[in-house]
Amino acid sequence: MSIVLYNTKSRKKEPFIPLDPEHIKMYVCGPTVYNYVHIGNARPPVVFDTLYRVLKLEFPKVTYARNITDIDDKIMKAAAENGQTIAEFSDPFTAAYADDMAGINCATPDIIPKATDHLPEMIDMISRLIDKGHAYVGEGHVLFDVKSMPTYGALSNRNLDDMLDGARVEVADYKKYAGDFVLWKPSVDGMPGWESPWGFGRPGWHLECSAMIKKHLGDTIDIHGGGKDLIFPHHENEVAQSCCANDADEYVRYWMHNGYINIDGEKMSKSLGNFRLVRDLRNSYHGEVLRYAILSAHYRSDMDFSHKLLTESKDNLDYIFGVLRDNKDIATIEVDVKSLSGYQSLLDDLNTRLAVTSLLALAKQLHTAEEGDKPQFKSELLALASILSLLKEDPDVWFTAGSADDVTESDIDDLIRERLTARDNKDFARSDEIRDSLKEQGVILEDYKDELGSFATKWRRA
Repeated sequence: MSIVLYNTKSRKKEPFIPLDPEHIKMYVCGPTVYNYVHIGNARPPVVFDTLYRVLKLEFPKVTYARNITDIDDKIMKAAAENGQTIAEFSDPFTAAYADDMAGINCATPDIIPKATDHLPEMIDMISRLIDKGHAYVGEGHVLFDVKSMPTYGALSNRNLDDMLDGARVEVADYKKYAGDFVLWKPSVDGMPGWESPWGFGRPGWHLECSAMIKKHLGDTIDIHGGGKDLIFPHHENEVAQSCCANDADEYVRYWMHNGYINIDGEKMSKSLGNFRLVRDLRNSYHGEVLRYAILSAHYRSDMDFSHKLLTESKDNLDYIFGVLRDNKDIATIEVDVKSLSGYQSLLDDLNTRLAVTSLLALAKQLHTAEEGDKPQFKSELLALASILSLLKEDPDVWFTAGSADDVTESDIDDLIRERLTARDNKDFARSDEIRDSLKEQGVILEDYKDELGSFATKWRRA
């Protein structure tokens, strides 16, 4: 089965036919680093990290780039207020983002370009757009002339009137047309900036990705990903800049956009105060729980990020890790992950929802399998999990790891030994007291018979 992807450009699923089967090129819009990232910012990295893993199995070379936007008016304003440079303000948030993404098992992209490192490329692209008649200068600004591109609006399926209607468009005397967008704007009143042929200023947001893609991946790439909120105007404007500057008929072969993450049924909004930062969620949930939750829905659908979803995700992972812990002595064998139905689901427009369902089914098969069949099911489970970047934690650690404020493993083991002694002495009241006390501290005891038929206890954190 070949890879099939939904292409925003055509609004349908299409077989994935790369420009060069020997080298796949993928770019995903990264964060604007003026704050810690929320869970909605985490969805594209998880989605396209999973696609990256699939592509690397299917093709000999894949280059994955995910940028850092560190040129932004919010960054500049905050840096100035704090008496900092752009780098001094934004670098800690860039590092925090990398830590959060690693915490939800996202691989480090092959290229992580920063906007501040690409001013020469941006200025060069603007100059070429002016020379080719697609951009013009007005009162220190450089603007893209959208009417100079007959196909402008094709990606978002909008005409010029649609794009102006209800859009936040700055009306200015220096614009030929209200929908023309900024490529360069002046920096005044102490605002940070860079020297350019059009004066001291800074680039427009849309320009950054076009310049970075051209430098690192070329004029045309295979896949460009991001949230669906970026289709217009950001990605539409990327297409315009890049095609016109590069004299290219095509900028991106396959546009992929993930849906929104809502919080308890409502869209995340600063006014509602319902933002959920990844780092805050990681204080309450293991990163694998967050990743499992994101993968449990198809990437193109909007999803509701709720306590219920996180609880279900943790319960499912607890079950799978429990099965692995019970079968930790079962040896693994070599299996063909491409033959698994869960992997086949990923080839069909990255259907992680079905792949996660298959993962749970394999755990149940491992749990109930005859001894001779267990190596096959365990190996299939771990192979599929590897593509989803799940089950990376050691099962024993999964159930026992805690924070600094939790009761320690040593204290838990001491209390379990005391409880076993109490049971041997028929002091069941003390045995129950210890069990209940640990439960109040978030530690669940699970009694079982060991291989010799003796009473034994294992534990996990709730």
